Amino acid sequence: MNTTITYTGAGQPDDEDFSLKSEKPAAKPEQVLFARYEEVAWSEELQWDTRYRKQRLLGAGGQGAVYLADRLGADGFLRPVALKVFSPETYCDAESYLKDMQACARISARVALIQSDHVVDIHDFIERCGIRLMEMEWLDGYDLREVLSQKMLDLTTEKVSIERRQYVERVILTSGPVQPRLLPGVAIAVLRDCLSGLAALHAAGIVHGDIKPANIMLTRTGNAKIIDIGTAIDLRGSTVRRMWSPAYAAPEVLEGGDNTPRSDLASLGYVLVEMLAGRPVFEGWGSIPELILEKKTLDRRVAQILPPEVSSNELLLNLCQQLIAPNPEQRFMSAQSADVGRKGAADFHRQLVKGNLASEYDYDIRGWLEQLAAA
Repeated sequence: MNTTITYTGAGQPDDEDFSLKSEKPAAKPEQVLFARYEEVAWSEELQWDTRYRKQRLLGAGGQGAVYLADRLGADGFLRPVALKVFSPETYCDAESYLKDMQACARISARVALIQSDHVVDIHDFIERCGIRLMEMEWLDGYDLREVLSQKMLDLTTEKVSIERRQYVERVILTSGPVQPRLLPGVAIAVLRDCLSGLAALHAAGIVHGDIKPANIMLTRTGNAKIIDIGTAIDLRGSTVRRMWSPAYAAPEVLEGGDNTPRSDLASLGYVLVEMLAGRPVFEGWGSIPELILEKKTLDRRVAQILPPEVSSNELLLNLCQQLIAPNPEQRFMSAQSADVGRKGAADFHRQLVKGNLASEYDYDIRGWLEQLAAA
């Protein structure tokens, strides 16, 4: 350090007639940068504002709205994410909204720890001006409700080559009595992905509580993922539901009972029957008591609802019946047992392999959806 001593007056300086000044040269840019690195790298807490740019609305419902948004980083970096904005509209007061959001945040934090290819990734839970938002991975693809629509067949006819379209209709998706239906091998592939996702959630003590076609995404990678964790239930706490979809809820839930892992299996069973049958299972239902009765007798009627090539397969029919059994105790013990247990979904896929009827389902779905996107 260079020090300059400035004297005032003549002769030897004393305490009154001189001053000592230190003049530091300006720090070099690299020194400033390194000092900032030290501060950022070794501080115990980092805070900054995350910036989002909304692209388009993906969907809206009772819980709020979900947007496709760009998460903006430095130097031109951006990442597409799904941003769910939770609405306070259905709450009686701000305190109820806050309490529910705190519970949602706790469950979301647990889901964020789950490493599963078949459950949506949760990145963050955010507060802005009292409103809560959830940042999730954006899944490029179609939800199962869209897949099982006439629009999907029309898109396939319009955008997919004739040769490829014939393969799609033979292996993946074909016309049904009311709406398109998935062929058995693909339907079971989707089911197995969902069972894997449910097994991961249930192992973490979480029940999804609202399994339905709109909450299952078929991604362009050819895999299925369970989405919409905003209404999930913590089995370690209260199991009381605030909202669910009557057409896909288990009968015991409609009767006021708790949501359980086995009620998730019943909901997924209804989705499976819809995928195979090409029609909504409970279309045009009336009152809740009438819907409950329909669900309690479905296992005895399902053979008449399914196409002959499905209902004639004993293994596949049994799989449907055991998932939708009206008594929870008669359903599979767990999502894992429904997948790889005796007479589970894996047994049906093995049956297809033995009969030389199996295909690479993920690859088939991926090729189909890529053609839809590219055309």
